Amino acid sequence: MTVTCVERDDDDLTITLIADFDAPVDQVWELWSDPRKLERWLGPPSHPASVEKHDLSPGGEITFFMTGPEGARSWGTWRVTAVDPPAALEFTDAFAGADGTPMADMPVSEVRLRLAEHGGGTRMEMRCGFGSREEMERWVSMGTVEGLQQAVGQMDALLG
Repeated sequence: MTVTCVERDDDDLTITLIADFDAPVDQVWELWSDPRKLERWLGPPSHPASVEKHDLSPGGEITFFMTGPEGARSWGTWRVTAVDPPAALEFTDAFAGADGTPMADMPVSEVRLRLAEHGGGTRMEMRCGFGSREEMERWVSMGTVEGLQQAVGQMDALLG
């Protein structure tokens, strides 16, 4: 598995996933910048993703849904705040309704992605920050950390 560690910082209200890939930075960036590649890893294996909208520019939006084993769909939206290809991406990640509107009663995270050369390949650092301990706890209790690890674990197979 590509995930080397997941660190939780209760004081800073962050969860950081670090993954290492045996591929150059630009190839790892393509897994985020190409909507067809993004949907091949975004959901855990049991919940494949479909990307509906993909505007990877500041102020842009990425909307998607994941389909569970019984066919139920859950939607998400990313509101892009900063992009510096192929090294950095920042966005607000929210659970959403089918129309892409963020759900007010669900946790929201501010995600900061960094890609850098490391050991002949690429290190990906994905830091998720939360506005409150309650939001972070709810996000964790929903199994999101495990789902994220499973999703990122699928990236290696796409970097051939």
